[in-house]
Amino acid sequence: MRVCVVGCGAVGSLFAANLAQLDEVEVWGYDLAREHVDAINRDGLRLSGAGDVVGRVRATADARELPACDFGIVATKAMHTDVAIGATAHVFADGCVATVQNGIGNEETIARHVERVIRGTTFPAGRLLGPGHVQWDVKGDTTLGPFEPRPAPAGEVERLADACTRAGMPTNAVADARGPQWRKVIFNAATNPIGALTGLTHGRVCEDRGLRRLVSSLVDEGKAVAAAQDIVLDADPEDLIDHAAKPEVAYDHKASMLQDVEARRPTEVDYLNGGIVRFGRSRGVATPLNEAVWAL
Repeated sequence: MRVCVVGCGAVGSLFAANLAQLDEVEVWGYDLAREHVDAINRDGLRLSGAGDVVGRVRATADARELPACDFGIVATKAMHTDVAIGATAHVFADGCVATVQNGIGNEETIARHVERVIRGTTFPAGRLLGPGHVQWDVKGDTTLGPFEPRPAPAGEVERLADACTRAGMPTNAVADARGPQWRKVIFNAATNPIGALTGLTHGRVCEDRGLRRLVSSLVDEGKAVAAAQDIVLDADPEDLIDHAAKPEVAYDHKASMLQDVEARRPTEVDYLNGGIVRFGRSRGVATPLNEAVWAL
């Protein structure tokens, strides 16, 4: 099996380094950060923290150097999806492409470029410490399923899920992956921007009673939008929020949106709160709090 991870930031690196532990999997990484690419090729892709791993990944910043691959795993920021998959689509002419990105709408963008798409949701998290080195902050599960308008075959979804699981990234293959996806979208839209606006870690946001009430109100709006689309959540986002606030889980974790704000990078708020607002409007569901957070 040959896999290309498109975007080797924190999450992409978790998949790339772990998959590279399997003898039968050849892993390529496509990333535009040349220092990162050079470090990976020179020293391997290193993970530390929740797991200590060094993966021998073939990395490049030139999509023309990529060979044909059985699978793609897109892990760029949502705003970079179109450019990234546009540059690499030729690699997946006979393969399948999964997204493990935040937000809503990435599958639709990928489907404009490739034929077989996998809807994915992942909960592991980390942060880039330096070229070739990622801190693995949070372990968690991943769910993969066919993207309905341009679905990958179920057997291929299961094949990728099995490889990820054996590599140390527990992954479930399901027939309908919308429930897990919307659970995470609601979780992220309710917590990430609050952390970004206040500068607080996930646990500290949840400790403040006023902020925690705001988080719950944002969750309620997201649930209403999911219900209007007949999407059955696989679990309550509130339970995930409380679980992540535990000291041994993600109490001190800075959400990716807070990391982006601190680094003065664009955030994914358009694809989280903005996505909930857009889907809400299309279904006649009011989302005033998500709209306000999006505007902020």
